[in-house]
Amino acid sequence: MIDLHCHILPGIDDGAPDLSISLDMAGASVADGVTDLACTPHILPGLYPNRGPQIRQATQQLQDALDQHGIPLRLVAGADNHIAPDFVAGLRSGHLLCLADSRYVLVEPPHHVVPPRLEETFFGLLTAGYIPILTHPERLSWIESRYEVVARLGRMGVWMQITAGSLAGAFGKSAKYWAERMLDEGRVHILATDAHDTKRRPPNLRLGHDLAAARVGEGEAEHLVATRPRGVLDNVAPSSLPMPTVASSKRAHTIANNFSNANRETKERPAAQRRVRGYSQRGTSRWLRRLFE
Repeated sequence: MIDLHCHILPGIDDGAPDLSISLDMAGASVADGVTDLACTPHILPGLYPNRGPQIRQATQQLQDALDQHGIPLRLVAGADNHIAPDFVAGLRSGHLLCLADSRYVLVEPPHHVVPPRLEETFFGLLTAGYIPILTHPERLSWIESRYEVVARLGRMGVWMQITAGSLAGAFGKSAKYWAERMLDEGRVHILATDAHDTKRRPPNLRLGHDLAAARVGEGEAEHLVATRPRGVLDNVAPSSLPMPTVASSKRAHTIANNFSNANRETKERPAAQRRVRGYSQRGTSRWLRRLFE
C-alpha cells in the first residue's frame, strides 16, 4: 500500500515531534503493509511556515535515518498545502510542493468556512496542468451545508482523499457518515492516513482499506490505496487510471434521498414543535447522521 498523506517529518508541524516518533511511525506503517509514504507537512503561513526546499531536505534526512535503522520504507516529498493566494505561482517556484514532483498536489481548504473563490482556485490549478487532491473533505465542518460544492469540484476533475480513520469513526459520526457516503457515490480517489503520531492519530491504512472494501469491494479498495497512489507517484495521467465507481447505485440513491428528505421535513417542522421534541437546528443534523449510519 501507499500512503500519500502523512505528517511524519520530525519537529516541522503538528505531526511527529521528534525523530524517535518518526521512526516509530515508519515502523508502524511498514508493519501495516505500507511500502511508500509521502511526507506531507502543513504549509500554512503564520502557523507552519514550511517551504519546499526545507521539506525536501527533511525528507532526505528521514530517509537516511530509516535506512540506517533498517526500516524498508520509501519516502517521497510532498506537502499538505493550505489554500493561499498565488497557489499556482507557489507551486511553480517550489515554495509549495506537489507529491513526488508529479502533477498531483494535496490541497487543504479552511476547515470551518468555505473560502471565497474556492472553485476558481481549483479551476486555476486544473488549467495550469495540476491535479488537485482535496484533503479529507469528509472532515470539513461545512460539508453538510455545502456538499454540492464538493460534488462540483469532483465533476471539474478535482480528486478526493478521505482519511482512513474517518471510516473507523475516529473523527466522529459526521466524518464517518460523509466518508461512507462519498465512497458509496463513487467520489473518492485516494485513501490515506493523515497520521500524526502512533497513538492519537496512528498509521492505519490497512484498517481503512478493509472498511472501504466492505462497502465498495476489494478491487476498488485496492485502487484507493495502491493503484491510484502508484499512479500519482509515477505521474500517470488521470485518464490512464481507473476512476471510482458507485458501490451500489441503489444504496447511494437511497442514502442521499433519505438524508435529503429527512432534512427537508425537519426544516419544515415548526420551531416550537422542534423544541418540544428536543431538537434544535444544530442538533437536528447530528440526529440525522445517527439515523442514517
